[in-house]
Amino acid sequence: MAFLEVLRRRRTVRHFSDRPVEQATIEALVRCATTAPSGANKQPWRFVCVQDAATKARIREAAEREEHQFYARRANSAWLADLAPLGTDANKEFLTTAPWLVVVFLLLQADDGGQVYYPKESVGIACGMFLAAAQMAGLATLTHTPSPMGFLHEILGRPDHERPFLVIPVGHPADDCVVPVAATTRRPLAETMVVV
Repeated sequence: MAFLEVLRRRRTVRHFSDRPVEQATIEALVRCATTAPSGANKQPWRFVCVQDAATKARIREAAEREEHQFYARRANSAWLADLAPLGTDANKEFLTTAPWLVVVFLLLQADDGGQVYYPKESVGIACGMFLAAAQMAGLATLTHTPSPMGFLHEILGRPDHERPFLVIPVGHPADDCVVPVAATTRRPLAETMVVV
């Protein structure tokens, strides 16, 4: 129940402070994430942790190009209506303000060329564990999924067998950070759990 209370306070944050976060803290979060189970224990993930300002600026520029296309052409009206209460748009200032961007890559094969199993499921679990660990550490996060994400592969110089999966800005919330009410509600347990 104590863990539940910590996670209940977790919120997706889009306004970060530029207050530094020690690299050792990010390393500890990645260590937590990589305790996740994975198909045949192949651990098909790579956590690329970006603190370099110039690299973050390149990521933001490329992400905003994709996001402008998303809001102008790719998203249908229902999707845009669902996003409206959250106040999101093509501006992704958090990509340069947050002290760290953790870009999670999914491995299509092992580094030695061997097969991996259930990579999406495995990497998804690891990402969830990363988010929980960050909350336990008193840090704020956001799950950002620009689409398509191929630019991350190029900017970060990753090999062909790695595919971008998720961008997680990590840091402290800005002093004036406000989380939209629409982002704080959760469906009741009766709607999300079935006991047979």
